Amino acid sequence: MTVLFTAVVIFDGWLDGSLTASAADDRPVQATVFCVLIGLLAIPSQLELSKLAAAKNLKIFVPVSIVASILFATCWYWQQLIEIPPEIYLIFLSAFVLLALLLCQYISYGASAVLANCGANYFSILYLGLLSSFCVAIRIEFGPWPLLMFVFVVKSADIGAYAIGTLFGKHKFSPKISPSKTWEGMAGAVAAAMIVAIGLATSCDIMDWWLAIIFGFCFAFIGQIGDLVESMMKRDAEQKDSANNVPGFGGILDIIDSLLVAAPFAYLFFIFTK
Repeated sequence: MTVLFTAVVIFDGWLDGSLTASAADDRPVQATVFCVLIGLLAIPSQLELSKLAAAKNLKIFVPVSIVASILFATCWYWQQLIEIPPEIYLIFLSAFVLLALLLCQYISYGASAVLANCGANYFSILYLGLLSSFCVAIRIEFGPWPLLMFVFVVKSADIGAYAIGTLFGKHKFSPKISPSKTWEGMAGAVAAAMIVAIGLATSCDIMDWWLAIIFGFCFAFIGQIGDLVESMMKRDAEQKDSANNVPGFGGILDIIDSLLVAAPFAYLFFIFTK
């Protein structure tokens, strides 16, 4: 998966010219292939989230939630094609999505569980669509290498947390939500994230080494918080994993959960350190 994702991002950057040092080589439209990947990931992610919701007797209107998630996720992409302020795009999209959800609720269930169903649908769309839009924003505004740095730092923190926590973990980090997480694992997450951040930042000329240390330290914690967010949903639905589609991981949600919550903060970090 790591090789495939890296290949997609680099190929995407080669196509639109963002891998070159010269801004003159950049194409007017950036990140087309990456947006296609985001759109494809939204489909199984929404299906997995709908199963978690169904365990609590909540109904996700899958066709609407998938389309809306993709439209939210690709907000920055459409700004390159349509001359409309992003805030206007998001305001009208939010309004029309709400109306579509209410219509689906009326047709399928009438006045039964309106707030619960529409609330669950809107949450799923914002969680998967709006949060992932910041990954697209990082790719378009800052290029392929900062995007890869963000993803690798967060996922290396996951690996460090799992490895060190499994070997040495004793002190629980969040026993009510995820009993397997420990402070020792968190230390492993921080160490792994900082090493990867420094290596990528200096080799790809993304940021100064001391900023990379801050980046790795912060996103080790933020990524683990993102993992806890999905753990809350799974624990509420009494499910161990969001699905069993990916051997060794569970579902797509179990892979991208830490990235979703971290993405807006990464976008802000790159803005302030640009």
